[in-house]
Amino acid sequence: MKPTGTDPRILSLAAEVAKSPEQNVPVILLKLKEIINNTPLGSSELKKIKQDIYCYDLIQYCLLVLSQDCSRIQGGWTTISQLTQILSHCCVGLEPGEDAEEFYNELLPSAAENFLILGRQLQTCFINAAKGEEKDKLLHFFQIVTDSLFWLLGGHVQLIQNVLQSDHFLLLLQTDNVQIGSTVMTMVQNILQINSGDLLRIEGKTLHSILDEVVFKLLSTPSPVLRSTAAKLLLLMAESHQEILILLRLSACYKGLRSLLNKQKPGTEFSQEFRQLIGLLSPKVYQDVEEQKLHRAVCLIQAYWKGFQTRKRLKKLPSAVITLQRSFRSKRTKILLKLNRQKEEEDRRLQLQLQRQRAMRLSRELRLSMLEIVHPGQVEKHNREIEEKSALIIQKHWRGYRERKNFRQQRPSLTEYKAAVTLQRATLKFLAKCRKKKKLFAPCEGLRELPDARRVELKQQVDDYVRRHPGSQMSDVTSKELHSQAQKQLQHYFMGRALEERAQQHREALMAQISTNIEQLMKAPSLKETEGKEPELFLSRSRPVAAKAKQAHLTTLKHIQAPWWKKLGEEAGDEIDVPKDDLSVELGTLFIGGTKPP
Repeated sequence: MKPTGTDPRILSLAAEVAKSPEQNVPVILLKLKEIINNTPLGSSELKKIKQDIYCYDLIQYCLLVLSQDCSRIQGGWTTISQLTQILSHCCVGLEPGEDAEEFYNELLPSAAENFLILGRQLQTCFINAAKGEEKDKLLHFFQIVTDSLFWLLGGHVQLIQNVLQSDHFLLLLQTDNVQIGSTVMTMVQNILQINSGDLLRIEGKTLHSILDEVVFKLLSTPSPVLRSTAAKLLLLMAESHQEILILLRLSACYKGLRSLLNKQKPGTEFSQEFRQLIGLLSPKVYQDVEEQKLHRAVCLIQAYWKGFQTRKRLKKLPSAVITLQRSFRSKRTKILLKLNRQKEEEDRRLQLQLQRQRAMRLSRELRLSMLEIVHPGQVEKHNREIEEKSALIIQKHWRGYRERKNFRQQRPSLTEYKAAVTLQRATLKFLAKCRKKKKLFAPCEGLRELPDARRVELKQQVDDYVRRHPGSQMSDVTSKELHSQAQKQLQHYFMGRALEERAQQHREALMAQISTNIEQLMKAPSLKETEGKEPELFLSRSRPVAAKAKQAHLTTLKHIQAPWWKKLGEEAGDEIDVPKDDLSVELGTLFIGGTKPP
């Protein structure tokens, strides 16, 4: 939402930026410096102007310009340095209002990172510059950028941790140039004087890198200016934080720092800072003894632990090398395959594009040749035929897409139907097995007891029958053959009975389905009353039925499209008389919703 009562200078400047080409925007944005300088510092009018500048996205424009290549900006480093001053002054003391989260979490960190990137670029240009005047100008611009960054960090102290953890800041600090290095360390010293608590919130690796670089410049740099600045910075860090002082005393990385400081020649300009550092690093006698004991214990533990780790690493070294080689080769193979695949896809895409262009060109040439051949009076008819063919092709593709979409929508219902059929089949089989087991293992009904007289009579009848029909003697081979034949016949009988029972169950299921579907067809509404997809519920899955229905439909259409002289005597309201043989359909299968895929 744009604020009310906006300064007319801001409005005209925003309109000019919006209408001007991209190369003129940086020069136009420099007018903000005059507007800010002409406003009293700390006044409510200045706050209002900063809010107007932010609301009309002029700060974002400055940030975008600073992220561009300096060679493309009109005015070069002079314009860039002035824009950094404008950006830092606009961001400090600004109250963003509703967009506070975007301002603090995105815009301010981006601005600080851009300042560091500009410092790295100026550092590279300063090192590569040959002339002294050019170096002086670049150093002046570098100091302006660092001052702008310090001004921004002074207004927003939450950015100090981001700046100290930035890789660009470490690269600026690791420079060998005296002037650049002293400027960067002076800025760090000023930052720590504002808020030194953020130094311990950064990662340990980054803190060690900063301490290593400051100690290196203190002991190894021949320049007295750089050594003095490094001594002041290290003294400030040690005095501000007891943890850093303990680290300088006990860490193995800085074990000889005190002795090296003692070896420095006295009488130098910054001997006072050296004496203060030596005093901080020289503990009392009992503290020194305790630290030595702790140091020896730590060294012993580290020696055993490092020895164990080294032996363990040496054992795993061959397998680690093999694993590394395997992973590297597999990764290289995957990269090569990916590149080849991308190349093949690109070639295929270009080939398809060429084929399309060639086909389009041929079709246009063919159309022109056809227009040359066709009589002028037949051109309109020819164009109409082409349009009809095109419409048919479009309709064909659209109907195919629609049917495929409908099939995908009906697939869950078909899956459910198949699952129901499978469950019914399994249930019927299980019930049939249960009935069969009941029949096989049903207990035999006990026979009625016979009286003794009846038993004697039956035994006498059996003896008379055996006497009248004496049995023939049968060999073992013949009895075994008869036994095997009887077994085969029994097996054939039982198999045939199982097949007959299964066929009977299948016929009963089919008759039930047929009766159900016939009942649905009898209750179905007429075609005039149906709406939506109701007719599709009665589509047949049987190919013979579908073919017969199609034939009947074609017969009806043929009768409708017959010549007028064949329809003499028929009235408009009469029903079409079609032979019953043409419309007869044998209901030999089920009528269910959906279609069966080919």
